[in-house]
Amino acid sequence: MSELFDRVESEIRDAMKARDAARLSALRMMKTALANKRIENREGFTEADGIKALQTLAKQRRESADAFRAAGREDSAVKEEAELAVIEEYLPASASEADIAAAVDEAIAETGATSARDIGKVMPAAMKRLAGRTVDGKAVNAAVRARLA
Repeated sequence: MSELFDRVESEIRDAMKARDAARLSALRMMKTALANKRIENREGFTEADGIKALQTLAKQRRESADAFRAAGREDSAVKEEAELAVIEEYLPASASEADIAAAVDEAIAETGATSARDIGKVMPAAMKRLAGRTVDGKAVNAAVRARLA
């Protein structure tokens, strides 16, 4: 078993005792995602796989909150953001703007990119440098576009 999975199960018990329905719902969703990923990878399940599954959940929550806000459903957007906050407790520290800028500069130097047409070369190199940290691909893409413009 992974430490991440065990930690989520422990937190579920604590949320049940505290009768915290919102946190319990988010934790159960996380446990299901981790269990599915573990089944998918069978014997090769690692903490990195678990983190990746949680990053996917976080991205879904962000996108859902944005969509609900655009549709004028503030109550649903707030619920999604509350779930996102619980998920983010389990994710590694987010990359700062300075980290993103440094990774983009290194990736541009490595690939020799000179124009906006080279974004396809720079993005994978920049994301590779930011591996292991929570980072929004849109923020990296915006930094690459700004640097190459």
